[in-house]
Amino acid sequence: MKSICIENLDVVFGQHPEKALTLLDLGKTRQEIIDETGLVVGVNNVSIDVNEGEICVLMGLSGSGKSSLLRAVNGLNTITRGSLKIKNDDTNVDLATCSETELRDLRIQRISMVFQKFALMPWLSVVDNVAFGLEMQGVTKTERRQCAQEKLDMVGLGEWANKLPHELSGGMQQRVGLARAFAMDSDILLMDEPFSALDPLIRSQLQDELLDLQKKLNKTIIFVSHDLDEALKLGSRIAIMESGKLIQYSKPEDIILNPETQYVKDFVAHTNPLNVLCGRSLMNSAHDLKLEGNLVQICEREDIWLEKTVDSWDVYGKHGYDVVEWSPETDHKIFNTNTIVITTPDIAMRDAIDIRYQTEHPIVLVEDNRVVGTLNDHDFYHALLGKYNDITDEPERDINLCKTNKKVKAA
Repeated sequence: MKSICIENLDVVFGQHPEKALTLLDLGKTRQEIIDETGLVVGVNNVSIDVNEGEICVLMGLSGSGKSSLLRAVNGLNTITRGSLKIKNDDTNVDLATCSETELRDLRIQRISMVFQKFALMPWLSVVDNVAFGLEMQGVTKTERRQCAQEKLDMVGLGEWANKLPHELSGGMQQRVGLARAFAMDSDILLMDEPFSALDPLIRSQLQDELLDLQKKLNKTIIFVSHDLDEALKLGSRIAIMESGKLIQYSKPEDIILNPETQYVKDFVAHTNPLNVLCGRSLMNSAHDLKLEGNLVQICEREDIWLEKTVDSWDVYGKHGYDVVEWSPETDHKIFNTNTIVITTPDIAMRDAIDIRYQTEHPIVLVEDNRVVGTLNDHDFYHALLGKYNDITDEPERDINLCKTNKKVKAA
């Protein structure tokens, strides 16, 4: 269900913005409009939807319009044209036409914001900083302090509740900002480059913590970043912007595999694909595997064959093999050169490469009790070089087959 619906949104900074709108409709560029009118187009005809529980990352270089769009979502930037609707219980409130009262209620009840510079009040204790928004809502001191303490415990700062902000490190102060936003229990969380001022290790840790918290709280998050690796790690979908325009809005994997313009292609050219791609994107499809009767050949070099029986998978080959069905919880220490690993096509590339390194055999990808592909060195090299296999919608060959004795089963 849509939590935020943005349609044909324009944001123009300066007096008499209608002059800029006229020039936009004539196809003038942002720079041409600045030269002719002195007006700055912050957002140019952007349309995106953000679903409930989704992390939408607004991505782009400085001046791309990502922060201008974010600040329109809570009314900090005035909407010049178009609509921006926020789901509020059973209705949608359009920030382009809503009253000051409706906007204030949305800010208090529905939308919270985490700033890049922490924005903590230095004279208040950590717990009172977290509880400040609740105080503005009229919550009693006992209740708001209890809620604030719970949120501090959630972000790992429970023991720092009575400290002042300057006694905390930068990463800890950013956690306080997160706790304050979560204390408001808002459904929508706006985050304007919240981790950009932190060193890389703390930044990565906070990204992980945000993802863990999101699994528990299921907020709708709009996250502004200029770091593509961060965007790919956090985003359910990524909106890449340039000069106020939306260039592409897609899932992280699609951004990497199917850049829609040369700008996006250049943007993602140097990203690490291991952080994004999964087995499904890179696998050697079952269409390309050799079948012999009821068997599928998963490794031509070592002549290893596989078939599905009623209760398990059987391996046939020159040597004895153990079949392990892998999940993220599987201990990799059990793998060796006698192991054939079976898993889902959604396996992350980092896990797949680790498994391949330890077993020295292709990884078998299975879905709905069918082999849909394999992963081997060739596929990993293509991933690292950016030469991705095409994703097709063709049905996989069904190799959910009964047992056969055409090959000698591995001992």
